[in-house]
Amino acid sequence: MSTYKVGILGFGWVAGAHLESFCKMDQFEPVAILSRRNLDPKEIKTSYGADVRIYNDYDELLQDDDIDVVDICTPHFLHKEQTIRASDAGKHVIVEKPIALSFEDTKRMLETVQKNNTITSVCFEVRFISSAKAIKSIIGQGLIGDVYYGEADYYHGIGPWYANQKWEVEKRFGGSSLLRAGCHALDMLLYLVEEEVEEVFSYGNTSTNPVYKPYDYPLNTVTLLKFKNGITGKVSSCTDCSQPYVFNLNIVGSEGSVKNDQFFSKKIEGLNGWTKLDVDLIDSGDVSDHPYVEQFSHFAECLGNGTEPLNSLQSAFETHRVIFAADKSVETGKPVSLKEFSV
Repeated sequence: MSTYKVGILGFGWVAGAHLESFCKMDQFEPVAILSRRNLDPKEIKTSYGADVRIYNDYDELLQDDDIDVVDICTPHFLHKEQTIRASDAGKHVIVEKPIALSFEDTKRMLETVQKNNTITSVCFEVRFISSAKAIKSIIGQGLIGDVYYGEADYYHGIGPWYANQKWEVEKRFGGSSLLRAGCHALDMLLYLVEEEVEEVFSYGNTSTNPVYKPYDYPLNTVTLLKFKNGITGKVSSCTDCSQPYVFNLNIVGSEGSVKNDQFFSKKIEGLNGWTKLDVDLIDSGDVSDHPYVEQFSHFAECLGNGTEPLNSLQSAFETHRVIFAADKSVETGKPVSLKEFSV
């Protein structure tokens, strides 16, 4: 089994969870961190057990031939350029969502990694939670018949502490509620349905709570989706809510339905109501609870056999172009065709 050496870009909340995950795994060895701060390698060793070099210059990190994988955990607006430069330097890439803040930038990223045969892993880690795997399997086996409707809801009250990060409160740095947060819900719906979106229609608003006044974009959006094969769907992204974290999935088929950890099928004799699935739910927004180990294990397997991960940049590109269409619909108040966001 190969061990891949990783250089982590940024060292905030998310990067700490990535580093902790790598340190649990035999397939990866964290060897470097890029940060604007003068981090102490001894403190990293004490806290995480990892021996790392600290870089303050990205060019120097990319010139480190010891690094196989660049793991991008920096603010959203830096992801595009850092991904392109890592790919051009011959590194494979893990990148946090959102991958970029515009459709043109995501196209440039996709063109670059395809040109360089870079293997990529985008942090849509929700795909690796057991409830998502179970729902995917149930649909794949035809146990709920033909899917004709699906919905996913993301409710995560971000609170006042996010407001001190400019890449969260300003649209030019953060994007939108759907792009930086609710994208997990949209990605899950697209992943489970496996059909191409034809048109979207979105509305947005923001809570009157003064905590959210600094934000210059709607923090609550609802998006209706029309798929090419006739399936319809709905995705909510609410990051100004005053409530505990909630992530809902509901997939409706001609012969049954799946709702979070509940399942019903007319194809299974004896089921009179919902059956509870023994699975882990998507029930926490804390990065320490995210299934990064499962995501990175899949990535290591793909690195070993040269195949594309199920959460590759190509796959994430499809999710992001739907998001950009939805954001345009919020701005214009009109339906938006995905033809406007085609390659």
